[in-house]
Amino acid sequence: LCRGGLAERLCRLQNRERSAISFWRHQCISDDNTPSDKSGVLIVKILEIFEECTIQVAICQQLAQSPVTLSPEDAVINAEEPILKVLFTRETAAHLKSRPQDIIHIYPPWQKLLLQNADVPVIMNTYFSQKVLLSEHSEAREKTYGLKKTLIRKNIISLAQTFRLDDLDDKLHQEPSDNQVACAAQIRNNRDSKQHPLALNAVNDSLLEMVESQGAVGWREVQVRVVIQRVYCLPAREGCRSHTQGNKPLLSNGGMFCRLCLLVQDAYGMFSEVQLQSLSSTDDIEQYCRRWEGKSCCLAGMKILQRTTRGRALGLFSLIDSLWPPAVPLKVPGQSQDSEMMTTNLPPPSFCYILTVQSGEIHVEVDEEEQISNLYQPPAVHGLKEILRINGCNRRCSFWAQVLYQRLQTKHSVPIDQRDILLFVTDSTLQNVVHGIPKVVAVSVTASCVLSMEIGEALSAGSPLVFFKDALWGDGRIICVERTVLLLQKPLLCSAAGADLSELTGPVRLDELDSTTQANSICALRGTVVGVNESTAFSWPICDRCGNGKLELCPQDRELLYCNQCSKVVTTPVLKMQLEVFLSCPSRSQSTVKVKVWHEIRVALFVLLTMLLFLQTYEVQSVLGKEVGLLNCYVHSVTSHPNSVALEEIVLL
Repeated sequence: LCRGGLAERLCRLQNRERSAISFWRHQCISDDNTPSDKSGVLIVKILEIFEECTIQVAICQQLAQSPVTLSPEDAVINAEEPILKVLFTRETAAHLKSRPQDIIHIYPPWQKLLLQNADVPVIMNTYFSQKVLLSEHSEAREKTYGLKKTLIRKNIISLAQTFRLDDLDDKLHQEPSDNQVACAAQIRNNRDSKQHPLALNAVNDSLLEMVESQGAVGWREVQVRVVIQRVYCLPAREGCRSHTQGNKPLLSNGGMFCRLCLLVQDAYGMFSEVQLQSLSSTDDIEQYCRRWEGKSCCLAGMKILQRTTRGRALGLFSLIDSLWPPAVPLKVPGQSQDSEMMTTNLPPPSFCYILTVQSGEIHVEVDEEEQISNLYQPPAVHGLKEILRINGCNRRCSFWAQVLYQRLQTKHSVPIDQRDILLFVTDSTLQNVVHGIPKVVAVSVTASCVLSMEIGEALSAGSPLVFFKDALWGDGRIICVERTVLLLQKPLLCSAAGADLSELTGPVRLDELDSTTQANSICALRGTVVGVNESTAFSWPICDRCGNGKLELCPQDRELLYCNQCSKVVTTPVLKMQLEVFLSCPSRSQSTVKVKVWHEIRVALFVLLTMLLFLQTYEVQSVLGKEVGLLNCYVHSVTSHPNSVALEEIVLL
C-alpha cells in the first residue's frame, strides 16, 4: 500500500475497528454480564432473518425496555412499537448465532438510515451487539436449539439483476424456498446431491463473484461451474521422496505424502487452484488426468486457503500464462452475456485464489460423460529442437522424449530425498540434427516434482518413452518443477502444432567430446590411453544373478562364495574392475582427459581367486597406447586452470 494513501488509511481504520470490537466482546465475557452503561442502547426482538449479499438482515420489533424476568417467548410485543430492519455483518452474525424470538442489545454507535419509498428504517453499524439470555428457561432453550440446524433464507442477487440487465438465458435468482440451506449442514459428496433435500441449487459461473459474495470462510449453499484445465499432485508438508540404493533412483511420493490438485478456470477467465484430498498412491494421477482434464465440474464447500499473486507464485502463474489467451471468447463481468459481448482482449490474470475443501471432504462433482469443454486447452506438444529455440524464460513446454540415462545429483549438504534428478533425454528432432544443436539434453527433476511409482520403476527397468507435461523452460534448461506431470502414455488430447513426434528407429547417437562440452552432461569419447592411475585401481567380485557386491565365504565350504541376497552359492562370479585412465583425445588435444572406466569379466571361481591373488602383477604397459572406441561417458567436471576434463563411463538405459 502507498504510504499515506487512502488504502493504507482505510486498512488502519479497519484494524482499529476490529481491535475495538474484539476488546469490547472480551470485556463482556470477562464481566459475565451486559455493559452497565445503558444509554443509547437499542433493544430489539428478532422476528425474521434472511441473508442477502453476505449481510444478515433481521426484521425486528423495537422494545421500549428489555424484560427482566420474562423469557423472549413471553415478551409481549406492543403493536405500536416500530418495526426495524437490522443489518449484521457476517462476523457479527456468526458471533451472535441469532434466531427468531431472540432479544438483542445493540450498543452505540449504531446508526439509523431512512430510505426513500420505504417505511421500515434500517439499522447499521451493529458491531457492538449482544444477545441477552433472560432466564434459565432461555439458557435451556439456547442449549436445545444450539444442536439443531437453523434454516436461513438466502436471497441471491446476481450482478445482472443489480445493474438491471435483462438476460433471459441466465436466471440466477431463484425463489427463496429454493435457496434455504442449513447453516451448520455439512454438504457431502456431490455425487449424492440428488438424495439430499438441501442439495446445492444455485449454480454460478464466476469464481470471483462466489468469493466476494460468500467470503473467505467458504461457501456451502451454492456451486460454481468451472472447467478443469490441469490435474497434478503437489507434495504435502510431511511428504518425502525415497530412492533405491545405487545409481537407479526411484522417485515416489507414495503413502499420504502428496495432494491431488486441480487448476480450474471459469467462464470469465479467472483461475483457481483447488487442493483436494491426499492420494494413497501417485499412480492414480494418470487416471485422474484422463478422466477429468477438459471436463466441466461444479465446486462446493470450498474455503479460501490463500490469495496469491504473480510475484509470490511464479510457478503457478507460468502454468496459467501457458493457458492464456483463452481458447474461446470470455464473458465480461457487468455486461450482458450475449455472444457479441464476449471478448478475448483481456490482460492475463494477476492474482489467483488457492481453494481447499472443508472438513476433508470431496466437494467436486465432475461430469465425466460430458464432452470436452471448448474452454479447455490441451498441452501443446513440441519437439525438443523447437523447445531449445524458444526465447524467454519461465515458459511451460510439453514434449515426448526417450530417457537415455538418469543420475542423482551429488550435493552432500542436501538430504538424499531432496536432491534433484538429472534425466538425459532425446527425440527424433535432435537425433536428426547435423550440427549446432545437442543430440541429448538434460532435464532436471526437482524434489518438488511428484513422480509416480510407475515412472520410477520404468526408469529403473529400461529406456522408456516419457511424456513431460508442463515442464519449465528457461535460461537454456528444462526443469520439472511443481505442477509438472510425467506420464508413460501421451494424453488423449494434445496439440502437436506440426512437431515431428516420430519415434526413434536407429541407434541413439551422443555428441562427441569437444571444446563445447559442459559439466553434468553425457557424451561419446574416443582416444588413446596415455596413462593409468594405479593407486585408484581395484576390483571385486559380484553375484552373477543379482549384482550384489558384498559376497561372503560360504559357511559350509570356505572355498566357495555365498550371496546373502540370493541365499545361494556363487560358482561363477563376475569380476568388476575400476580403473582411471588418461586419454589423448584429438577433439580436446590441449586438455587432460581422465576417465573412470568399468570392466566386468565372468570367470570361474578358481580363475577369480588366482586373479585376485596376483592382481599386483598386472602389467600397466599392456594398457598404454590402446585405442579406446566410442565410450558413453558422464562429464563430472570441466576446468580451464588446469585444462582438464573428468569423465565416468556409463551404460545407457
